[in-house]
Amino acid sequence: MIDNRRQFLKAGTAAALSQARVRGANNRIRIAGIGCGGRCRYLLGLVNEIGGAEIVSVCDVYGPRRRETVAKIAPGAAEEVEYRRVLERKDIDAVVIGSPDHWHVPMTIDAIQAGKDVYVEKPVSHTIQEGEQLRRAARDSRQVIQVGYQQRSWPHFDQARRIVASGRLGKITLVLASWYQTYLEFNPATAPVEEAELDWKRWLGSAPGQPLNAARFYRWRWFWDFGGGHLTDLYSHWCDTIHWLLDAGVPKTAQAAGGKYAFDFQECPDTINAFWEYPGDFAIVYNGTMHCHLDGGTIVFRGGNAMLRINRDGFAVYPEGIVARERTEYPEPEIRMRSLRDGTIDHVRNFLDCVRSRKQPNADVNSAIDAANAAHFGNLAYRKGARLPWRGAETA
Repeated sequence: MIDNRRQFLKAGTAAALSQARVRGANNRIRIAGIGCGGRCRYLLGLVNEIGGAEIVSVCDVYGPRRRETVAKIAPGAAEEVEYRRVLERKDIDAVVIGSPDHWHVPMTIDAIQAGKDVYVEKPVSHTIQEGEQLRRAARDSRQVIQVGYQQRSWPHFDQARRIVASGRLGKITLVLASWYQTYLEFNPATAPVEEAELDWKRWLGSAPGQPLNAARFYRWRWFWDFGGGHLTDLYSHWCDTIHWLLDAGVPKTAQAAGGKYAFDFQECPDTINAFWEYPGDFAIVYNGTMHCHLDGGTIVFRGGNAMLRINRDGFAVYPEGIVARERTEYPEPEIRMRSLRDGTIDHVRNFLDCVRSRKQPNADVNSAIDAANAAHFGNLAYRKGARLPWRGAETA
């Protein structure tokens, strides 16, 4: 709810100005990239591929990344170190945020208050409390906010959602999620940072002061001050997908265990097993490790009538009652669908379409906050070494 007439008029004016800027440029959207690491550069490249938009500014606290983004993706774009200067520009319609997790909420709130539409990478928040701050800010804004859970724009994931909604799988009591990657190639000793080119204090932002460290800079997802390891980087993708397919939200309990079994450069566990219970009598189990990558990332929905196995390559539905009990082979799938491309391009296109139409994007901010919260909840359980009830987790 917007609290008073002044806020209502302010929000309406920002939305109208945003639309007027787009219409005034023959529907060409002006984009800025903020936090131009590898993921942000990929997204900006997709903006170029889709067309109808122009990248006019790139912002990063590390000089080599700014220059690489301009040279390869946005020739002629202005370079900025301070993102707030980008948000001050009246000719920018939207921003793509690819910063470390601890910057997502501050940058997104500042952007929507400046009247910019936002594509922000997952997880949308760094803590449960931050997510609720963003939820309140977004509620009072009319800006478009798309979160980088691209599965929601991927055709075969949408088709799988329809199959689950049809009841074809029967009662689902267990969802198995997993993601395996390898960090074997990363050696902090051979990943130098050009210190003179990096504004380390600005990069740290709200994080505690600490010396510059190459591992923390290049692999920030695996340090608690900046990310949340497996559960926020990888599992939150699957959590959002599971929530979407099962129309779920807040879990009842969480527990997790794991450790640093393969590497020692990071703080977060490289190997983890986590478990969440949900209202509606089903549970999610996640397994992940970072020293092997066979099988990649997969979700298995186990229903009484059939099993759905889905990943970014496609899905298959396997009927129960065909293979004899205790046999390990799968029956022939009764439904199968393959994916022909990375659905991120469809997700970016959906964002650009919504900037023009002012419709709600596929990965809305409230659903994204719920997915991030479940991941944070799992990390709280891991760090406390206990099975936690949701009540109280939101203030832990």
